[in-house]
Amino acid sequence: MSAPRSLGSGSGIFRRKPIDQIQELSGGGGLQRTLGLRQLTAIGVGGIIGAGIFSLAGAVANKTAGPAVLISFLIAGIASAAAAFSYAEFAGLIPRAGSAYTYGYTVLGEIVGWFIGWDLLLEYTAIVAVVAIGISGYFNELLGYLNIELPTWMLGAPGTEKAGVEPGSYKINLFAVLLCLLIAFILNQGMKNAARFETLLVYLKVGLVLLVIVVGVFHINTDNYSNFFPFGLSGAFTGAATVFFAVFGYDAMSTAAEESTDSQKHMPKAIIYSLAISMVLYVLACLVLTGMVNYKDIDSEAAFSSAFAGLGMKWLGLIIAVGAIIGITTVLFTFLMGASRVGYSMSRDGLLPKWFGKTHPVRKVPSRMTWVLGIASAVIAGLLPIGEAAELTNIGILLAFVVVCIAVIVLRYKQPDLPRTFKTPGMPIVPIIGVVFSIWLITFLNPETWLRFAVWFGIGLIIYFAYSRRHSVMNANNGDAKQVSGDDSTA
Repeated sequence: MSAPRSLGSGSGIFRRKPIDQIQELSGGGGLQRTLGLRQLTAIGVGGIIGAGIFSLAGAVANKTAGPAVLISFLIAGIASAAAAFSYAEFAGLIPRAGSAYTYGYTVLGEIVGWFIGWDLLLEYTAIVAVVAIGISGYFNELLGYLNIELPTWMLGAPGTEKAGVEPGSYKINLFAVLLCLLIAFILNQGMKNAARFETLLVYLKVGLVLLVIVVGVFHINTDNYSNFFPFGLSGAFTGAATVFFAVFGYDAMSTAAEESTDSQKHMPKAIIYSLAISMVLYVLACLVLTGMVNYKDIDSEAAFSSAFAGLGMKWLGLIIAVGAIIGITTVLFTFLMGASRVGYSMSRDGLLPKWFGKTHPVRKVPSRMTWVLGIASAVIAGLLPIGEAAELTNIGILLAFVVVCIAVIVLRYKQPDLPRTFKTPGMPIVPIIGVVFSIWLITFLNPETWLRFAVWFGIGLIIYFAYSRRHSVMNANNGDAKQVSGDDSTA
């Protein structure tokens, strides 16, 4: 039985990719299907749990929300969950690489898909850099435990010197640079091997978080909760906007739809499972951290390891430092994978030069795009302080959530008979909640974030009208155009 007739292809900048033909081509492309439900869920958990617990929770508690960092994560989680249901519906309906880029392109038009894809390239790459910087903080903490001193020039980006370090001593965050390049290398070894590596690290990371919670609960001082909102309710909301990128790893995971053995069944489940597991661990970890240490005394870079060290459990602090370095690495894996798959999809659709979309002839991964974005994240991680790098994130992801939530409503009511393996509950209320929360959180982002977004948006606008619109495979006047993008050539 053939799929119901799709939306028309539209015209101009709002032309759309036909859903029925995309479904027919879902087995095509240059990527290899090797990921089962367990691997997909692990990739999702790997993308969600990481810097949010080991770095951001401490920084937000110390400077923005106090013990109400718990509320910050819950607010971000509610917004994320509302969008997650929308992603799950699309993941079962459109089993193609690209995630929000592909969904927006298919339902709302090419120009919408372009800007979401363009934004995600920056957001995902910046997240990789931010997380690498966060891991380097734990690496430096680990060196301190081992009484190892490295040259100061390689320990951080310019302008990040700590007390006792001469200004201008830091030149580059070398560890963060090498980590970004290492992840790019691992991803280029083939998705099957890379996923095994990711899954193993996720198991280690979840075990570490559980260890922190179980041991830490016995050292909670409830007096630390007495001033629960030291920065006011607005501090909790500002904190939610800051930690938001720590609760949407499933978004990057969904870009691997074409590498799933049964994406229409497994992808929706993996999205829901990964978010549910991660939110439970986030809430428990935040309760333990702010109960163990007064929010004023929390180390914003290595919160848990320093907290346990301060309680006389230096051995556990050492384990956490090592575990954080290993565990947070999974976040880099998920988001660099996501960025490369978005770029691959845009290239395959003709919106970026075809050179970027070439896949490795044997390993069947978009090796060129992976290396380009891996190097870009390494540059950001090596030369920018974590605060400036973090300002490149969040707004594009929030806008992607808005687009996906709107698109799932539009498609549900325009084409209700499409074969969906998962349906967003509470339609249209749940997606609307996702839209409202995402827009609300956007208003809490600082002006510098808006400025950087405007600059990136402007660059994207120029590229789209100068190149992408004419070279799109949906452009009837393009001699190389196809009705829908199909298989790509390998190199």
